Amino acid sequence: MFSLFKKKKIIPHIKLSGVIGNVGKFKQGIDFAGQEEIIKKAFELKKSPCVAVTINSPGGSPVQSHLIYKFIRYQAKKNKTKVIVFAEDVAASGGYLIACAGDEIYANSSSIIGSIGVIYSSFGFTELIKKVGVERRVHTAGKNKSTLDPFMEEKSEDIERLKKIQLDLHKDFINVVEESRGVKLNKNDVELFSGEFWSGSKAKELGLIDGIGDANEVLRNKYGDDVVIKKFEKSKSWLSKKLSSSTDQIDQFANIVEERSIWQRYGF
Repeated sequence: MFSLFKKKKIIPHIKLSGVIGNVGKFKQGIDFAGQEEIIKKAFELKKSPCVAVTINSPGGSPVQSHLIYKFIRYQAKKNKTKVIVFAEDVAASGGYLIACAGDEIYANSSSIIGSIGVIYSSFGFTELIKKVGVERRVHTAGKNKSTLDPFMEEKSEDIERLKKIQLDLHKDFINVVEESRGVKLNKNDVELFSGEFWSGSKAKELGLIDGIGDANEVLRNKYGDDVVIKKFEKSKSWLSKKLSSSTDQIDQFANIVEERSIWQRYGF
């Protein structure tokens, strides 16, 4: 006896959107703690041909990026499941690092991809506080505790120390990309690890992604038109919304400026 109904293939689809790490009180950033259970549940869906992950992020915390990347790879290996990643507007810096968790990576031709580098930015207010007549008083236990204080003159040894840390982080990032993309990378055209970023079309030429297409298009081409794509994403609770609306306006403004500055690095 044959079944009259053919079981449809269900593909779990994890959606990761926003700046990675701490982006202010009650905001919808991407961090490991907030995504761990969602990722785990997506991989627990039985008999799925793959797990899809959509990433739309300009980057942020290197630690949170690594934690999410490693956890996706761990779950993929544990459950023997293929991972297909889709970049939307941006998969840059830490966003691209997470994308490297995919066995295959796809993007729109106009997506921003890459930015394989490390950045630290700050301001210097030494002349301003002199002008307004403010005296800066700093007392530390540990001579390097006030490293890169924006209200004090920069020291060459502080910059050198920061640069060494950045080089270590950059090396870790490069190792992830090379392990993920391997022989697919086209290193003859441009310097892939300079921190530069490219359109989706150019990223395909460079081997940073595998193809052009969105989740619905690619998954249906691979697994059939009757495939069911089930979304797994973090939702904002009612309490979080209420608390967010009542927080200090200056604090909210500062958080928005910080978040927007990261997005605008890539033209968004």
